[in-house]
Amino acid sequence: MTVAPTERELQALKILWQLEEATVRQVADSLAERGENLAYTTVLSLLQVMEQKGLVGHTTAGKTYTYHAKVQRENTFRSLAKGFLESVFDGAMDEYVIHALQGKKLSANEIQRLEELIAEAKEKSPSRSRKSEGGRP
Repeated sequence: MTVAPTERELQALKILWQLEEATVRQVADSLAERGENLAYTTVLSLLQVMEQKGLVGHTTAGKTYTYHAKVQRENTFRSLAKGFLESVFDGAMDEYVIHALQGKKLSANEIQRLEELIAEAKEKSPSRSRKSEGGRP
């Protein structure tokens, strides 16, 4: 993804990822359910700007435009997280994780998932590869 979505664009993308495709009215209604009461024309303008940025595309059936996401959810989240890590924590992953963990009580499933991710990261770590090859860390 070359263009990072704004906060409002990200909310619209989340709706499109969930529904796979949606009309302007459906996006407006979903945003309203999330507490963002926007006029139809505002949502239309939002989606048109997003289309110019390459974030969404549309198909036409008569006068109805149906929008769909052109960017993948995981790639978008990864890019946003990387940008946040760099801009806020100067790339310091440990500080990023510490602050994230201090701000939320984790479920057992979330802890298990984090443990799995840490184990995967250890396996991929260059220092681990050098150790297993007999080299120094």
